[in-house]
Amino acid sequence: MHAKVSGAIAAWAAASALFLAPQASAQDGVADFYKGKQITIFVGFAPGGGYDAYARLLAQHMGKYIPGAPSLVVKNMFGAAGELAASFVANAAPKDGTAIVAVAASQPLARIFIPANQRTYDPARQHYLGSAAKDTYVCLVRRDAPAQTASDLFEKELILGAGAPGSGSLSYMPNMEQNLLATKVKLVVGYKGSREIVASMEKGEVHGLCGLNLSSINSQFAHYLQSGFARILVQESVRGDATLNAAGVPRMYNFAKTDTQKKIMETIYAEADFARPFFVAGGVPADRVAALRSAFLAALDDKALLADADKLQLPVDPSPGSLIQAVATDVAEQPESFIDEVRASLNPR
Repeated sequence: MHAKVSGAIAAWAAASALFLAPQASAQDGVADFYKGKQITIFVGFAPGGGYDAYARLLAQHMGKYIPGAPSLVVKNMFGAAGELAASFVANAAPKDGTAIVAVAASQPLARIFIPANQRTYDPARQHYLGSAAKDTYVCLVRRDAPAQTASDLFEKELILGAGAPGSGSLSYMPNMEQNLLATKVKLVVGYKGSREIVASMEKGEVHGLCGLNLSSINSQFAHYLQSGFARILVQESVRGDATLNAAGVPRMYNFAKTDTQKKIMETIYAEADFARPFFVAGGVPADRVAALRSAFLAALDDKALLADADKLQLPVDPSPGSLIQAVATDVAEQPESFIDEVRASLNPR
């Protein structure tokens, strides 16, 4: 996967002039289309969350970078962990570039998470505009938890709060590490989200949680680190976060012993590289896709947007749409035998 992803980044860099400076005639045609129009950004999650926050930032600042300066509005269409909104934009919304969707980071990997007979659209056939941020998944535990080091995960039982099976990274990441690496964790499932699990940590009912975004810690739970109540035990990442790496926080990936284990972990951990992805439907004209990709990256480099993001404590670290496209395509092209191995690693024990 990484060779393809690296190639995609190089290809994007080489072709960036095409995205960032469309030919005049194409730009004029895009401007004529978008002038006086409204673009809707559909968000597959409830108002107030991270996906919603990034969508609203873009809605405020992206329009001025799109030829024709259309207005942008946000509409929440939450359900099925983001699948409902993604399916609507892929299948039912106009395929003219007036419908964008903010989807879960796991959606480009939908072939793994969603059975073929339940999949409502093909992630590899959509046009990804990019991701507003990268992220790193971590295990956050009480300071007095039995596991004081990452190596202790293989020797001492750690009780972790988790979502319902299949509900998201708080569930499938600890499952994967338990199945592949034989970590000695016990999952207490059924929590609605990270806030509920952290509240349970405070009561001493669980030791911590894994599969938590570092951005969520920084924006919601930093005071637990500052007070010494909790600590980051390990990073669930291939490369890790630069600050955590410098602090010596280990990476779970380094405990993989076989090439198959590494490849499975690389596949699942890849979603951290596009933590806040956006796409338009396959079928949107190429010149409009190019203009939207250019506007997406330009907006995320806008000083006013960055100032707003700073106030909201939202990290902005964009990735190009071609990177996400490469990962979605790579997953789509993997043999079913490998996909079965990945799925098996995510199942609860």
